[in-house]
Order: sequence, then structure tokens, then C-alpha cells
Amino acid sequence: QLQLVESGGGLVQPGGSLRLSCAASGFTLNYYAIDWYRQAPGKKREGVSCISSSGGSTKYADSVKGRFTISRDNAKNTAYLQMNGLKPEDTGVYFCVLKFSCGTDVVIQWGNGTTVTVSS
Repeated sequence: QLQLVESGGGLVQPGGSLRLSCAASGFTLNYYAIDWYRQAPGKKREGVSCISSSGGSTKYADSVKGRFTISRDNAKNTAYLQMNGLKPEDTGVYFCVLKFSCGTDVVIQWGNGTTVTVSS
């Protein structure tokens, strides 16, 4: 069964860091892009960052450039989102999403999400 499981969310103070993980099971992650989305309370879901299947290409939303870093370890079947310099507006539920490429809107599978709360 194809599954994506996010972890690493939590409560952090402004300026702090978190590292989110997206573990894949039931399939090999190597052939797919991973896209991270987030949904803040009362707001629509937005794309945060995407990494190609090889890891050679990455994209970031303007709001997180310079603060977030996306990566993947295909040997561990896992993708990551390192979040530094967190701001209250980064609060939300973060989802990892399986796609064929970063340039498509077609989603293969959504994870269940992990909650990030940035607050003092």
C-alpha cells in the first residue's frame, strides 16, 4: 500500500528550527518528486517547496526562500524539509505530496500532515 508519513512537527518559538520528514512506504521514492504544501488556519493550502526525483532540482515559495531547505535521501526512502528562522506565519499543517514532477499539479498521493506551530 502506497503511503507517505510526515513527522517532525511541533511547537517552536519564532526564530527556531524544525526538520520535517516524509517517509515513503509501499513503493520506491526514487522515481517521484516530493512537494511540500502547508495550510494555515483559515487559509487555503499553498505550495512551499518541491524537489525532483533525483534531488538535482529544487523550488521554493518566495515566502520561505533562504530559510527552508528541501532534501531527500532515496536510500532511506525519505524526504526532508529543514525549516530555519521560523515565523508565526509559518504556522500550519504541512503535507508532503507525491508527484511525477515538480512542474505538474497532478498529485499521486498526499500524506496526512504534521502540525507546525510557531509561537512565543
